[in-house]
Amino acid sequence: MVEAIYVLTDRAMPGLVKIGRTSTTIEQRMRGLDNTSVPLPFECFSAWEVPDSLIAEKALHVAFGDHRIRESREFFRISPDKPTAILRAFGMRDVTLTSDVVSEPDDERALEKARARRPRFSFAMIDVPIGAILHSVFNNDETCIVAAGDKVVFREVNQSLSQSALTIAHETGRSWKTLAGPDYWKFEDETLTDLRNAAESDED
Repeated sequence: MVEAIYVLTDRAMPGLVKIGRTSTTIEQRMRGLDNTSVPLPFECFSAWEVPDSLIAEKALHVAFGDHRIRESREFFRISPDKPTAILRAFGMRDVTLTSDVVSEPDDERALEKARARRPRFSFAMIDVPIGAILHSVFNNDETCIVAAGDKVVFREVNQSLSQSALTIAHETGRSWKTLAGPDYWKFEDETLTDLRNAAESDED
């Protein structure tokens, strides 16, 4: 029996990740989670086979316990790359899904709209200066440099956050058509979206 740990995100729950385990396939588990109690299908950020999913899940839940939303639920307010880094180091095999798990064409359209939705981001919102180095959520070794006009220099090309993040997403096998770039770039170990949310919360 194959056991795995998954890290899921949901566009309807920004800033939260679900860390859980399954002894079925990741796709089967995600289909089981997609019911009338969630507005949008979950997205698989990462999933790894592990020798003992009960032990691995408990260890991750303890490690990120300070960020847990509710003790009886598997949701944590963290960037998904954090549990993924641990799984990458100790997991046996990467079984991350590279396509969305949807039942209807409307589900796919809803996900694409949700990925692209939010008022325009600006580095000024979060006081990140030109020249700052950002790291990819998908791969911490991938970087870009903040440039003028809310652009970044990625692989020596001046482009948007979303274009650069989508390039890396496609290289990891994801078939997404759109995404919100600030979700997938980090400054000083926090995603740009998390920094924006914190800044906007301080203004309230």
